[in-house]
Amino acid sequence: KELKKLAREGYWAASRALRAQVYHQLIQQVPCRLVTPDALVYRDVANRLFGKLSVSSHPLPEFLEGCSMPTYCLNLEGVTALKKILICVGNLFPDITYSPILPSLVALLLHYSEDEAQCFENISRLIASNAPHTSYIDQSFLAHQASCMTFGDLANKHCPAAHKLIASTSENVFEVYSEWLSWLFHDLPFNYAIRVFDVYLLEGQKVLYRIALALLKQYRLSVIPVELEGTDVKADLQAFMQNIAEHVTVDKLLERAFGIRLFSRKEIWLLQMANRKALMERGITMVQGRQSFHLAVDMQNFSSSIVTAQEMRIIWSWIPERFSLFPPLLLFSTSEDGCSLQRFYVCCEGYEPTVLLIKTTEGEVCGAFLSSDWSERKKSGVTSGFFGTGECFVFTVRPETERYEWVFIKKPELAKAVPRSRQRSPSPSPASLLGSSPDSRGTSSNRLTVPTPQRKGRLSPFLAIRHFLLPSKTASMFMSGSREGIIIGGGGGQALSLDANLLWGRTEHCETFDNPPLCQENFKVQLLEVWGFQ
Repeated sequence: KELKKLAREGYWAASRALRAQVYHQLIQQVPCRLVTPDALVYRDVANRLFGKLSVSSHPLPEFLEGCSMPTYCLNLEGVTALKKILICVGNLFPDITYSPILPSLVALLLHYSEDEAQCFENISRLIASNAPHTSYIDQSFLAHQASCMTFGDLANKHCPAAHKLIASTSENVFEVYSEWLSWLFHDLPFNYAIRVFDVYLLEGQKVLYRIALALLKQYRLSVIPVELEGTDVKADLQAFMQNIAEHVTVDKLLERAFGIRLFSRKEIWLLQMANRKALMERGITMVQGRQSFHLAVDMQNFSSSIVTAQEMRIIWSWIPERFSLFPPLLLFSTSEDGCSLQRFYVCCEGYEPTVLLIKTTEGEVCGAFLSSDWSERKKSGVTSGFFGTGECFVFTVRPETERYEWVFIKKPELAKAVPRSRQRSPSPSPASLLGSSPDSRGTSSNRLTVPTPQRKGRLSPFLAIRHFLLPSKTASMFMSGSREGIIIGGGGGQALSLDANLLWGRTEHCETFDNPPLCQENFKVQLLEVWGFQ
């Protein structure tokens, strides 16, 4: 704690010698693989590789193909040392297939190393780190893309205003977020990047997410949305990072970054693993280099009777990155399949997650992102229980575009991590909530049902209720289905409820999403669509 406080406040920024000493001691304490090359190995390999030859006669490793080489004020001798270290890393770590962040980290470390051999030893320890649920350096295109997707997910949740701005002005939000590490270790000036490096050595990758989120929030505060129309957002963000000193001091930036409450390191690691799995389903492997195909979803051929392609692009930008890799697929529509709840279930079962869109007879449009398969409703026995995960959310599209997420995303401190021995909290039963009188609601919610643990092989372990100790039973009422109708969101009311004919609905404030009514409280459905993922 003491060290974290000193790093965050820039205690060793004033003394180069102190910082060099701290860096070496911190990195020597990083747990890493048993056989990790050290300074002696470097001297031996460098002597064998280079001898009296110049460095320029050796090509840089393949994993740096297409990557930029920031030098952070290194002189000519320093740049030569940088290249030698990277060539030796390529020689001694043949498993690295893609690592765009590596040149920046080596260049920063060189400033605070006794010689290039010590610098090599320290970067080797970061590469070979085997600390649980954490990592320092992504070493494959798969891992790098998964980190970019994870940052996109976190930006979606923690920077909604910036995310909405980027989604509305950029054709490809994922491409914008894929530069997040370059903002920190390429675009930021040296005196900012080195302070980021201070805390990164102590706290690992999670701290980089926090600082990049703080930069994104600052960007939103500093730009005028109208001026962004027609501009290249990616280039605009890069220019903003390069000129960050005009907008915020490094101390203020770090203060804001550490004010952002993220979920636990383990929960972020779970999200990262889920994103890796989705990429592997798209055909990306551990050994391939840069992507050879386009990951973004093309909305040009998208056709819905409820929302426009632009509106769907906004909704798609809210969806967790690992699902938005896949194009939308229309599963059910009242205009084609009729107003039948049974037909709704038949068409939607087997798909996970799904997006529900509703257009009322008043022209209002709202909906929900539902993280679990509707077939889960059958697993609760006679009484239909709530199921789903904390990735579910409800939203409005018209007249206003707004999203309402699980209440614990805004206040993660309210939900504590569950000890390994504890089982997942039971969910209240919504049985007989539909079509019942207000007086009967209190009594029906007292019946409890324990949902079955999630199936193996799912893409969605993130924000599963079993990972949290929730203070209230009504905090996790995500989705429920029965023969009488469907309910989304609960506790003090339902965010959305629909009858068995999918004709009449009701919307209220609920505790799970802390949302206002999504449209007129009692509404008639004009059109309803459910979209899945191909």
